[in-house]
Amino acid sequence: MQLNYREMLDYGVEILSSGTTGEKKHILRSPGNLEACNKVAIEVQMITAKSRIYTCTKMDHAGGLLLQTLPAYTLGCDIKITTFNPYQFLTEFQDYTHTFLPPKMCQAVMQTKAFATCDLSDKIVAMGSDRIDGNEIQAFIDKGATVIANWGMSEIGPNAINKVYNKNDTIDFTKNILGDTTQCETKIIDGQLYVKGPTCIYSGWFATGDLVTFENGTYSFIKRK
Repeated sequence: MQLNYREMLDYGVEILSSGTTGEKKHILRSPGNLEACNKVAIEVQMITAKSRIYTCTKMDHAGGLLLQTLPAYTLGCDIKITTFNPYQFLTEFQDYTHTFLPPKMCQAVMQTKAFATCDLSDKIVAMGSDRIDGNEIQAFIDKGATVIANWGMSEIGPNAINKVYNKNDTIDFTKNILGDTTQCETKIIDGQLYVKGPTCIYSGWFATGDLVTFENGTYSFIKRK
C-alpha cells in the first residue's frame, strides 16, 4: 500500500472510526490536529529516531496510522507495514522495537505455540481500539514487553488516556482500566467522560459516550452510555 505521509501532514487525512460502538464514520484530521497527535504519540510511546515500527493493522484507522506509523515517519524511523499473521508475527517483530495490537490480535498471537517461549524484552507493545483484558496485558509483560494500554477514539486520538505496564507490575483484574495518564483535558458529568484538547477534531468538550469512574488517579471503564 503506497502512502504519501508528507501529503497527509501537509493537507490532512481522512480516517475511519473503528465501528466498535456503532456504524463506522469518516473522520477528517487537519494538519494541526495531526501534529498534536504525533507529539503525544511520540512522548507516550517513547518513539525515537532509532525506533523501528512494525505496523500490522489497517492504515485507514486511527490505531494503524496515528498511533505509531505517522508519528514515527516524522522522526525518520524504519517502518514496516504488513498484513497481520499471528503465526509470523513473533518472528517478524523480533527485528523491530514497537508495534500496536488490538485485543483480538493479542489473543491470536497468545494462542500460537511460539508465544510460550518467546522473549519480548526491550519491545514496546501498544494495545487499544477496544476494551483490553488484563490477561492480555499480563501475558505480554510476562514475556518482557512494555505494554502501553491506550484509550482513545477516532475523534480524540488513540493516545488520549493511557497506562504503562512493565514486567512484575500488578494487574487489577477487577476493573477495566483505561489509564492513569491523560493527554487531553477530561471531566466526568453524570458518569460520562468528556474530553477536550488539540488532538480532538472538535474545539469544545466532546461527549465520548463512555461511562467511567475515576478513583486513586485512575480511569476505569464501566460501559457505553
